[in-house]
Amino acid sequence: MKNQKSALLVLAFVLLPLNWVVATNAPKLTFTFNKVHLPPGQSYFPGGVNNAGEIVGFYVDNVPSTHCFTLKGTTFTIVDDPNGTNSVCDKINNKGAIVGSYQQSVTGIGMGFLYENGQFTDIAGPGGATPAAAMGINDNGDVVGTYMDINGIPHGFLLKGTTYVTLDVPGALFTIARGINNHGIIVLDWFNGTAYESSRYDGQMYKTIDVPGASKSLAKGISNTGDIVYEWYDPSGNVHGALRHLRKYYKFNFPKSGYTFGAGINDHQLIVGPYAKDGSSATRAYRATYK
Repeated sequence: MKNQKSALLVLAFVLLPLNWVVATNAPKLTFTFNKVHLPPGQSYFPGGVNNAGEIVGFYVDNVPSTHCFTLKGTTFTIVDDPNGTNSVCDKINNKGAIVGSYQQSVTGIGMGFLYENGQFTDIAGPGGATPAAAMGINDNGDVVGTYMDINGIPHGFLLKGTTYVTLDVPGALFTIARGINNHGIIVLDWFNGTAYESSRYDGQMYKTIDVPGASKSLAKGISNTGDIVYEWYDPSGNVHGALRHLRKYYKFNFPKSGYTFGAGINDHQLIVGPYAKDGSSATRAYRATYK
């Protein structure tokens, strides 16, 4: 049970402007970074942002336990699922619907949820799923995520209405569906037996979209314009962010950070994610625009 809890957690304003130009082999983009100031004393992991600029994510308290939050303008709100503990908010759509996961109080098993109009609804995954996590939602209400089967193997899923479709990248030992846009394009992470890779799925074909040079490439979100953000690892194990824009890859880091990765993206070329300064154990939130 402890391992299931850990798997789900991993599966997982006052703005100070800072500029950083990313050098890649593709035509240059300029990334402008801003710190997101949240209540002090916690480690924060923003996961998604919608076109209104509302950010969702989770933070880790001193227990440690995780709690969902939303940040709308300067209004910070905790939105933990009341049916359990260790809530994790992952993505938010343009209608304000949020998806995430929590640990059930009675069973201790991870469960996905939809939070919409002030109400929580469980997303349990296909029959026999133990546990499940909802990780992406589009404006049509289509939800993607991951679940474990009775043999403990993770699979991706797509939930349309009340119908589940299992998503498995061909050749993968396991698959996690991370994000879906309004065109039904899904981004997924998967494990090939030796390394983590990323794919884009259009409903018919899976296309590998790994960050060049990455030892691990994890696609975390996709916009309606098709831009994709990543968490990726270099051969030394350092964590960075990346953007796939117009089929080109752009690597980025929050300035002077020990690690950075992209988590959420909207249609206005805004990225959110966590970062940590060198030598600091506290994880903070940033937002970055690119052009």
